[in-house]
Amino acid sequence: MKQLDLTLPSPAENLACDEALLDWCEENGGEEILRFWESPEIFIVVGYANKVATEVNAAACKAIGIPILRRCSGGGTVLQGAGCLNYALILKIAENSPAATISSANKFIMERNREAIESEFRSQNSEARISICGHTDLAINHQPSTINKFSGNSQRRKKNFLLFHGTFLLNFDLALVGELLRMPSKQPDYRQNRKHGEFLTNLNLSADKVKAALKKSWNSTEELKNPPLEEISKLAREKYSTREWNLKF
Repeated sequence: MKQLDLTLPSPAENLACDEALLDWCEENGGEEILRFWESPEIFIVVGYANKVATEVNAAACKAIGIPILRRCSGGGTVLQGAGCLNYALILKIAENSPAATISSANKFIMERNREAIESEFRSQNSEARISICGHTDLAINHQPSTINKFSGNSQRRKKNFLLFHGTFLLNFDLALVGELLRMPSKQPDYRQNRKHGEFLTNLNLSADKVKAALKKSWNSTEELKNPPLEEISKLAREKYSTREWNLKF
């Protein structure tokens, strides 16, 4: 698997990059890819079908100039910025493989990521566990019963490749989440209607340690030297920078 540690200058380009990599592999039969990025700029990303007015405090965002963008995959709304590490996997869909269906891909990828993160986390926190919660969340399961989310993930599929991407809250400003995002319209049972500040937590691992753990787990050893930069730029300009896409719902 190839690796790409690439943070692009704008929010639109960073979101476009994941979709462009998926399209590029689908069209050219490329190798599988593991990408990382971390935005220095605060911005909001709604899931493909999310309604901005329902999920986002749009007035607060407008008042302080926080852009609102939409991604190509499902799932809930997230806040991006320094301290929130993003990753993306572009995986082949082979018949009878774990990637063959949505549910089996979710299970396969989430368990692999859970094991990778727990290997680092447990060395510093012997009494807590990393758990898969909901469909595609990773959470810290404290004793005796407190569960706090630090990672959300989503999937988009084509015929031959899938995109599975998500976030890791490492040392993010969690108070800002409560200011800019409304309570989500859909909640997993384990959230128990808790506010963002009570439900979310930081993993408190360095980005380098998380990257190294995932690279090892996915056997990602060789750098991707020729990412489709022109396609990324075009997609960012024509889709992810437009009101028609970002505010479509």
